[in-house]
Amino acid sequence: MNAPLAATAAALVPDLKGKAVLITGGSTGIGAAAARAFGQNGANVALNFNANAEEAGKVAADVERAGGKAVLVRGDVTKSAVAAQVVAETVKAFGRLDVLINNAGALIKRTPVADYTDDYVDAVLELNVKQVVRFMREAAVQMRKQGGGGAIVNVSSIAARHGGGPGSVIYAAAKGFVATATRGWAKELVRDRIRVNAVSPGVIMTPFHERYSTPEQLAAMQTTIPMDRLGTPDECVGAFLYLASEALSGYVTGQIIEVNGGQYMP
Repeated sequence: MNAPLAATAAALVPDLKGKAVLITGGSTGIGAAAARAFGQNGANVALNFNANAEEAGKVAADVERAGGKAVLVRGDVTKSAVAAQVVAETVKAFGRLDVLINNAGALIKRTPVADYTDDYVDAVLELNVKQVVRFMREAAVQMRKQGGGGAIVNVSSIAARHGGGPGSVIYAAAKGFVATATRGWAKELVRDRIRVNAVSPGVIMTPFHERYSTPEQLAAMQTTIPMDRLGTPDECVGAFLYLASEALSGYVTGQIIEVNGGQYMP
């Protein structure tokens, strides 16, 4: 989706105006693109980041230029107390929490099975599983406290479907956990009118692949994509807006939306 189309799509989701949206890992990539799109819809966006304050500040400025409100919430999500802190700061800024985008995550490094260490496995699971669980807990508690209702959108990956590329098996398995748990949480929270879904990106050109994938690996991935190109962060935002909107997806829960150019068709 190019920029003009993204802006048009954003304008079609009026019930997001004024909603309090928390995005973890929102300073770059898919999280940053989602933040800008929610800003175009007039949402109040709490942007969680850890190290990249400069980029987070730019995204927050973009959100406000687009017509939304933004607050920066710094915190390393791998620390056990941070989820509660970030949710509390969001509620302090906006009075409530309506939407959680559980976006933070990373590969850590490509590691073959023979080189696994306990520290490596723990690091992958801490960043891609345990912090997601903690944010789920804190968001569910807060949404229930408000009287119920809300949307939680987790981020899985196409890697969860095929086991991941070279050296990324533990990451892929972690994203598989996210996909499976999303369905379970959806059933548990449905009586509270909290919808839980996930977006599963394919090969999206973000700092993730700039850091972990070689040009040769990316070229090989592209040959498996029917659209014959790699995706962009902006091409993921429509799925987040759809799942966050009660008007558009009020009867949708426990679903995994694939955004991958046809690379995987469930």
